[in-house]
Amino acid sequence: MKHKLKYWVALLGMGSSLAFAQASYDLPHLESLALETSRAVQAMRDQVQSAQAGVTTAGAFPNPEIEYLAGSVRPRGVGATAGDANSVMLTQPLDMPWVRGPRIGAAEAVVASTQASARVFNADVIARLRVRYFDVLRREAELRNARLDAELVEGVRSRIALRVETGEAPRLELMRAEAESLNAEKSVQAATFRVQQARALLRQAVGDALPPDFVLEGQLSNVPELSELERARLQMQSASPDLARSRAELQRAERVLELERKKRWPTFAVKAGREQDPDVQTSRVGLTMSIPLWDRRTGPVAEAEAQLARARNELLAQEFALGQSLDSAYQVYGIARAQVTALESGIVRKAEAALKVADAAYRFGERSFLEVVDAQRVYRAARAELISARYELAAAWVEIERLRALPGGKTE
Repeated sequence: MKHKLKYWVALLGMGSSLAFAQASYDLPHLESLALETSRAVQAMRDQVQSAQAGVTTAGAFPNPEIEYLAGSVRPRGVGATAGDANSVMLTQPLDMPWVRGPRIGAAEAVVASTQASARVFNADVIARLRVRYFDVLRREAELRNARLDAELVEGVRSRIALRVETGEAPRLELMRAEAESLNAEKSVQAATFRVQQARALLRQAVGDALPPDFVLEGQLSNVPELSELERARLQMQSASPDLARSRAELQRAERVLELERKKRWPTFAVKAGREQDPDVQTSRVGLTMSIPLWDRRTGPVAEAEAQLARARNELLAQEFALGQSLDSAYQVYGIARAQVTALESGIVRKAEAALKVADAAYRFGERSFLEVVDAQRVYRAARAELISARYELAAAWVEIERLRALPGGKTE
């Protein structure tokens, strides 16, 4: 009976632990969650739908106009008949193909530009999310190191306190050790606050679909390798959302200029009407034409030409700026990769070994407490520099992926 009771207690405990388990998220999961639930992303999708509805509006045919007039006839001459008179007139404007085509083309160019803007926005959302994801990993690594430093300092302080009680060490060393312990505790508190702040910013980037007690999967050192610069430059030229938006704006400006020029041409409308008075009933069918005699649309055409020139210059400037940004990001990536390699392969290990030697020598009375503290500070600085280099490497990777973003936020 006791064994069965223990079994059910263990089973209930396991169930409760699973019920209260924290949800863990890796980077791809966070990206899909942000793109699916972010209100800002949904607003951009609504804007794309609005632009698509504009194509339907541009393709609509003009509505006919019906005019009805009623009155009376009062003759002044002899023999004329008095009575009621009325007329009905139907006017149907004709949607001329030389205007209809450019108008629909301009609306379709607006759709392409809006879709490119949505891609730019999504790429910015993903880039901001990735930076904050790696920032949380950085702050958590700093917190782990701060706690480890606090444990090391506390261990040294405990040994010094024991030696002071036995009279083997002066109280001055204990005071120094207590001061170092307080500084370590303060560093732990500051690192804890930075972790909380980074987690809040990450949740802000993802949205309220991310629970407050989330757990991240992954490590700061897990940064993907990049392809060669020339290949990345080709990918950026073909898939960059920023360039796609500039090209779409150029195409839209071309369609608008074409439309404004075609509006200089005459427009036509079909008219049909019937007039009835007490003696005569008249039916008429005809064609009206508006002659662009006084208004040659000089201002709108000149404005469209200026907008087209602006779009061309912006595209060229964007291509140059993105190329320079890609080169700079690759340089930062290479520098950070070299720093990470140097720190991981030599500096941090040597600093850790020096700390172990100094701590062991202090236990045997061959080194002073200050030498141990100096070794701890060197080791702490080396680990902090490694964390900073890893974060700079991750940030450079994020920037490169943003510049050469593939459709749908995909990466290599």
